[in-house]
Amino acid sequence: MKALQYRTIGAAPEIVEIETPEPGPGEVRIRVTAAGACHSDSFIMGLNEEQYVYGLPLTLGHEGAGIVDKLGEGVTGVEVGEAVAVYGPQGCGRCVQCAQGKENYCERAAELGIRPPGLGAPGAMAEYLVVPDARFLLPLGDLDPVEHVALTDAGLTPYHAIKMSLPKLVPGTTAVVIGAGGLGHVAIQLLRALSPATVVALDVSQDKLRLATEVGAHHVFPSDAEAVERVKELTGGKGAAAVFDFVAIQPTIDAGHAMLAVEGDQVIVGVGAGAVPAGLLAAPYDSTVRAPYWGSRAELFEVFELARAGLVKIETEHFSLDDAPEAYRRLHEGTLRGRAVVIP
Repeated sequence: MKALQYRTIGAAPEIVEIETPEPGPGEVRIRVTAAGACHSDSFIMGLNEEQYVYGLPLTLGHEGAGIVDKLGEGVTGVEVGEAVAVYGPQGCGRCVQCAQGKENYCERAAELGIRPPGLGAPGAMAEYLVVPDARFLLPLGDLDPVEHVALTDAGLTPYHAIKMSLPKLVPGTTAVVIGAGGLGHVAIQLLRALSPATVVALDVSQDKLRLATEVGAHHVFPSDAEAVERVKELTGGKGAAAVFDFVAIQPTIDAGHAMLAVEGDQVIVGVGAGAVPAGLLAAPYDSTVRAPYWGSRAELFEVFELARAGLVKIETEHFSLDDAPEAYRRLHEGTLRGRAVVIP
């Protein structure tokens, strides 16, 4: 079968021919109908030899959907021919967090060497994918896999991040989204669907600011040196009740901190990193900084229901598996509108 693999540190991913995998006991094989490309993929492919820990060769793709194709011995709960989406942040299934469906926060995943597909385990940028347990397959029902596969990360990740801050997003408050790209444009829709807050989008790209307006942002501003003052002016000096940073580099972290209101949430969602001042005189009173990761299995069901209700839609550009390297090139350049979806 064909697969898109990262094979050499620092090089572009390649289309290769590999053996079609067979499901073992308890496993399920799906015929992939759609796979999403994500900045997390670009991030790990940008690591040097000392930093890279995901194994080579690595079949990419942690957003996957497909048709159940073959069942391993003892598998129950899914049927051959069923349309499914793959829950990516897979855990042990037995710890306290997994028992709550929060396999994204599994207490034993690192210890047991459990890696998400495409981020250590073989991913969905291939014609077939073997999933280790049927509980990681959620029914797609009538949802188009190509248009909705990115919900498994680009929908679930912002949903989890926003859900935790909803008690603070009451009428009269403001939420800021920094970065209106693949995840950010979904976050804007989720904020509009789930809260009465005024939604402000910041980005360096005028194209992405136009997209932010199209998907429901009340205000859009360039992410520049004036952004903090614009948000402060818009909020009458109070600042934002929540700032969702989908870029997460030091300048955006600094800006998010500076525009935060008393008791506000600064939510670092992007894969970058930086320092945030803390302390009574260094941060707004009773403000918090959070770094959420992906989301729970139950939350992915909720995201699918929002999609079925027409409350969230991911902008997608489509690529064949042969053209998947081009999708990653454009992702790296920042020229995609929304998310890239590869169709094997």
